[in-house]
Amino acid sequence: MHGDVYGLMFMMAGYGRPHYTNVIYPFPVDPPRVPSENPTGCYRRDFYIPESWQGYQIALRFEGVDSAFHVWVNGNEVGYSQGSRLPTEFDITRWVRVGMNTLAVRVYQWSDGSYLEDQDMWWLSGIFRDVYLLARPKVHLFDYFVHTQLDEKYKDAVLHIKAVLNNASQQEVSGELEVKLLDAHGCPVIENPFKEEFSISANGQTTLGIEIPVSNPEKWSAESPYLYKLLLAVKDADGRILEVIPSRVGFRSIELKDGNFLVNGVAIKLKGVNRHEHHPDLGRAVPLGAMVQDVILMKRHNINAVRTSHYPDDPRFYDLCDEYGLYVIDEADLECHGFAVLKDWERLSDDPEWEEAYVDRMERMVQRDKNHPCVIMWSLGNESGFGRNHEAMARKAREIDPTRLIHYEGETRLIFDNEEVEPRVADVYSTMYTSVDKMIELGQKTGMKRPHILCEYAHAMGNGPGNLKEYWEVFYTYKRLQGGCVWEWLDHGIRRRTADGKEYFAYGGDFGDQPNDGNFVIDGLLFPDRTPSPGLIEYKKVLEPVKVEAVDLKVGKVRIINRYDFISLDHLALSWNVVADGQVLQGGQLDMPHIKAGESRIVTIPMQMPQTVKPGTDYWLNLHFTLASDTPWAERGYEVAWAQFKLPVESPAPKVHVASMPPVSCEQQGNKLLILGADFELVFDRVRGVIQSWIYQGMDMLVKGPRMNFWRAPTDNDVHEAVMWRKAGLDRMQHRIDSVEFKACDKNVVQVKVTSRIAPPVYDWGILCEYIYNIYGSGDVVVEVHGVPQGKLPDTLPRIGLQMALPACMDAVSWYGRGPGESYCDSKEANRFGVYSRKVDDLYTPYVRPQENGNRTDVRWVSFTNSRGMGLLAVGMPQMEFSAHWFTTQDLDAASHTYELTRRDFITVNLDYRQHGLGSASCGPGQLPQYRLLPHEFNFSLRLRPFSKDAISPVELAKQVIEG
Repeated sequence: MHGDVYGLMFMMAGYGRPHYTNVIYPFPVDPPRVPSENPTGCYRRDFYIPESWQGYQIALRFEGVDSAFHVWVNGNEVGYSQGSRLPTEFDITRWVRVGMNTLAVRVYQWSDGSYLEDQDMWWLSGIFRDVYLLARPKVHLFDYFVHTQLDEKYKDAVLHIKAVLNNASQQEVSGELEVKLLDAHGCPVIENPFKEEFSISANGQTTLGIEIPVSNPEKWSAESPYLYKLLLAVKDADGRILEVIPSRVGFRSIELKDGNFLVNGVAIKLKGVNRHEHHPDLGRAVPLGAMVQDVILMKRHNINAVRTSHYPDDPRFYDLCDEYGLYVIDEADLECHGFAVLKDWERLSDDPEWEEAYVDRMERMVQRDKNHPCVIMWSLGNESGFGRNHEAMARKAREIDPTRLIHYEGETRLIFDNEEVEPRVADVYSTMYTSVDKMIELGQKTGMKRPHILCEYAHAMGNGPGNLKEYWEVFYTYKRLQGGCVWEWLDHGIRRRTADGKEYFAYGGDFGDQPNDGNFVIDGLLFPDRTPSPGLIEYKKVLEPVKVEAVDLKVGKVRIINRYDFISLDHLALSWNVVADGQVLQGGQLDMPHIKAGESRIVTIPMQMPQTVKPGTDYWLNLHFTLASDTPWAERGYEVAWAQFKLPVESPAPKVHVASMPPVSCEQQGNKLLILGADFELVFDRVRGVIQSWIYQGMDMLVKGPRMNFWRAPTDNDVHEAVMWRKAGLDRMQHRIDSVEFKACDKNVVQVKVTSRIAPPVYDWGILCEYIYNIYGSGDVVVEVHGVPQGKLPDTLPRIGLQMALPACMDAVSWYGRGPGESYCDSKEANRFGVYSRKVDDLYTPYVRPQENGNRTDVRWVSFTNSRGMGLLAVGMPQMEFSAHWFTTQDLDAASHTYELTRRDFITVNLDYRQHGLGSASCGPGQLPQYRLLPHEFNFSLRLRPFSKDAISPVELAKQVIEG
């Protein structure tokens, strides 16, 4: 019997309901007691025992059941277990028979163990991991522990094997344990198998210790996860094989030395994520295919480490980490965060009556996972204060396995400011969401004897996180700062459909679950369906293992830096090109120089500086580092890293003289201004101070004319500032028009000047804004905006820019700037400069809770055209940010789920001077000072121009500079 258990979580099958809390317990706190109303799932199935299993010891194993359960076989009570994310085995030999048998399981949602399982996740109960039978001979390998010891030069090794043999028979037995070590190709590493004789008394055990020297084995690391195969064969006294247990071995060492933790002698950087187990349809029952998808996505995005927050994962996940190469901080199934609300965080952690429960969880995890080379640290759990029970957990872990380090943020967070205090149990300092400035301060300290990691940082909730680049600049500056793990990997949305079939992802409160913590469970780098978010794309760029610096771009000289910890860059191919106006001018392949880990070389790219320079044109050198051959996680040609440099080319701007333009006329018609050019008609509303209509060659260019806008639909990371913004009235600003003046500067230019005051109700602060529209006979409209704050404004503003609405037919968008994905001032490293074309649909990022999204930064120009190529061009003077949506800002602000958004029959376009950064203040720090949008006097200009692609391309049109 093997358990395909996906769907056995009874709350995902419609029995009971999912319930989400982050910190609080959803039941009265009275340990160890639990509610009388205890949702219970009863499971029953038949299974078959073949005749060939007679004489074997038969075990029934559960890999994960939430939170406690009783088991019956053929009506006989077998036992009870708790510890949701831990394995349980029952010896059922005496209760089974050849043929059909019946298994019954009763699962309880609440047990006293629930007080130790208050992790930030859905409360979901049931059987959620594999259930299977194991048939073992009476004499079998009960347990084994394999670890490797490298010499001082990290070259040669000793393979240590501790094997525990069990005899379940009624008589003394003897035999031998035969050990073979094979390389990755199945070839023997040691010439003759190692053999160790044993003798075991009736119903007894014996322990064998074996040491095998291995000369210069391939070393395991996340970058080069070389695995050997170990075969442990148990033979009886006559030499007959009773069983063979295969195990994969990675030769690697973990140690603490000179203020760093080392893997194979190297102070690595953890480029990590925190990973909860979640599936949008199956809850905690994550299929193997989804695990493989997770690991492949991590490898493709330059991630090398996982913290199993906050419990041991499915055992198959560790097999994948061994195979593909990921470092694992293996965390015990322990969190009692709800006691923090009671200001009694240590109540259970320092209570000796709970010591056995704490230690049990640690011991079962270490025993299960001790043979995985991917595991580099044991973590004592999460957010449970710190007490004597943690010390007991650490003692037990070191007793079983002294080869790995101990991690626990709960201890080191309390003392990391004090150089004089050493942690009692933790081998590394570990904190959460420590600011960049504080990390710099910690990096500069010389008295710290242990390394520092951020077990959680950069809260990836909704649109974000920001400031990733700055964190990694600090990590690379200070050797003792050894990286960290972003919170977190995946949004925990549960897939649902509305009555009319619209799909969305549910979060806390959507099931009537009270109390709840809302969408705080939607905080990952992946959307619930495992689609990468813009935050993951940004993280990949920041983590790149190849860094390139300009040396002398005029002759193509650059410095290539290898940021891998162990491997050279030989596995990568290097290609390059020179691009201008979206066109590739030069390009080629270059032999990748041999650059060892941590080293660099200056390389000359065989490019030619442009001989003929086009006016108003930027020239970009692009370098692409791709896989030279297939890997288990990506095919040949997959881009691992890239670099882009603007070439030092002087390119004069083209000019269009006003005198050469067609004439323009202006006529006042009541409260309207009618401005006529050769092929356009523009109507200005003197009451509202905006362009009312703009017709070009018979086509409407606008639904609503541009007007100043300071609001954005708050992101999840705006959660705290948004309270201040709303209180200040930024979401309901009113525009008062003080004057509208116009004049004909000459026959080719009409100028309209609008003065206004933009302010919220209730308060006496505001922003004086002056718009100057210079309307040329060519159809160009240059908008100059000057703003002056008055009174006491809020500390920050969401954005400063113009907002307008375009006809729905103008949904083809092209731009020159960063792309192709969304970007913000503190999250734009992943987007390179170029000319891009997308539909408005493609500019939208479907965050589970709608919010500000889809912005593009450092944009020189953007055009919106219809299917015939007619449309509107906006040119930054010199740059701007833009976004375009089928929804208004108010639509995004009001919606709680994507299905609540209704597509409008016009396009809302934002042309921004600046936007506030993203930060990660939903849990972590806010924006760095340079990314905060403070109230200030501002000036910015944009040029708008209707056009037809048949007459001129937006690339060429954008280059024109109006000159009088």
